[in-house]
Amino acid sequence: MAEVIFISGIDTDAGKSYATGHLANLLTERGKRVVTQKFIQTGCDGFSEDIELHRRIMGIDELPEDRDHTTAPIIFHYPASAQLAAAMDGATIDLSKVDDATRKLQERYDVVLIEGAGGLMVPITDTYFTIDYVASRQLPVALVTNSTLGSINHTILSLEALAARKIKLHSVLYNTHFDSTDPVIAADTRGFIERYVDRLFPGTEIIDIPSIDQLKM
Repeated sequence: MAEVIFISGIDTDAGKSYATGHLANLLTERGKRVVTQKFIQTGCDGFSEDIELHRRIMGIDELPEDRDHTTAPIIFHYPASAQLAAAMDGATIDLSKVDDATRKLQERYDVVLIEGAGGLMVPITDTYFTIDYVASRQLPVALVTNSTLGSINHTILSLEALAARKIKLHSVLYNTHFDSTDPVIAADTRGFIERYVDRLFPGTEIIDIPSIDQLKM
């Protein structure tokens, strides 16, 4: 079966969609057949804007699996956490739809990248969080971070949560788009995160994601 990697971020605006598209390109260059999937899409009507962005970054057209919603099996209108978005749409979240979609994609591709919604602790219900889904499916996580103010704190908390649940850290995706805000802070943040990862998750790849402005879409 194909490898499945869950893409999460230190917060909602960490740059997960851009990082997911870039990672798809990187793995494709390494000889893999890669597809992206959206875990739960909110704030959209009938289609996933994040999947559309992945395709533009990957430089490919809409896939058949996009048209039949295999790559985005759960979509809610309200732009909020999955829990609230489902409540606003008068719906319940059936995670078996995500599982079924992932299995279909695994039959056709070498790697499936599932982009999460927000961070690891985004609630699916009052008692069930995104990280619980990841842990129960034993999915490795690629964590998207950046150099915005507070990112070190958010990154370490996310990494500690993964370690506490014995979730494998696949990679750290460092989004350089935010570096122009303060290059001194950016360099220090990047270095601190790398040193922390080297100590607690030795051998983990840290991938620099180019600025959005540098991506050819």
